[in-house]
Amino acid sequence: MKYLSIDKSIGNTPHIRLNRLFPNAEVWLKDERRNPSGSIKDRAAMAMVEDAERKGFLKPNGVIVEPTSGNTGIGLAMIAAIKGYRLILTMPESMSVERRALLKAYGAEIVLTPAALGMQGAIDKAKEILSSIPSAWMPMQFANAANPSIHFQTTAKEILADLSDGVDIIVAGVGTAGHITGVGRGLKTAFPNIQVIAVEPFDSPVLTGGQRGSHPIQGIGAGFVPPNLDRGVIDDIITVKADEAFECMRLLVRTEGILAGISTGANIAAVKKLLSEKQPNLRILTFAYDTGERYLSVNGIWE
Repeated sequence: MKYLSIDKSIGNTPHIRLNRLFPNAEVWLKDERRNPSGSIKDRAAMAMVEDAERKGFLKPNGVIVEPTSGNTGIGLAMIAAIKGYRLILTMPESMSVERRALLKAYGAEIVLTPAALGMQGAIDKAKEILSSIPSAWMPMQFANAANPSIHFQTTAKEILADLSDGVDIIVAGVGTAGHITGVGRGLKTAFPNIQVIAVEPFDSPVLTGGQRGSHPIQGIGAGFVPPNLDRGVIDDIITVKADEAFECMRLLVRTEGILAGISTGANIAAVKKLLSEKQPNLRILTFAYDTGERYLSVNGIWE
């Protein structure tokens, strides 16, 4: 297998059945860790940059400014390195040290914001920086239509190719909402009866009308309802506590050999809750969003 550049290897990630973790149910995991920078966010990062280039918003040797919880920033840093852009990222100081180290390794500039302000604090700081740099461009991943569009065009099609006889339920976290919106639209077009279950942190249940709160489930639960979210594709919402997500991270690696991140643990926890209520003869699909190596320093996960 040959690629002309690393970005050409984005996508076409495998679907893995979880046999030991769910021996009495058919549960599949789409392994987005296999993207070149290690997370699902490579898809949106590339799509948003290419869209901006086509529209003339991003010029050669330009500057990209973006708020991120980490993974989109890492994807953007990879793309910026390939294409020669300067990248400035704002992120909550609560994000793991591994994520910060990866961003620096790719050459990104990082500005940390107070943890208590959540993603909104990072967004506000990014806008401030953007206004100070003429011709800089901000992807605005939470509202950029290229984000859900790439998941409709690629992620959903990959699922339909591999699981062509259908899926009953998909379980997906909500961060920028690009993934759940794009995949939800794509799969509901093919299988109108499919159920799409959203996952959000118990401590920040904004999708169900609750209050924003701080939480350690990095990658989902931004503390506001993203403009990208199409509520029409969501059939139900499951909230997950941090300790449940941590436990399922451990279970996933120790029963299936899959070392994935906290938001993946939240997805697995949601599947477990779902199976306690549903018949086991359903086919369920969920997602591994990033690698567990990014959270080795996080207290409470691996004890």
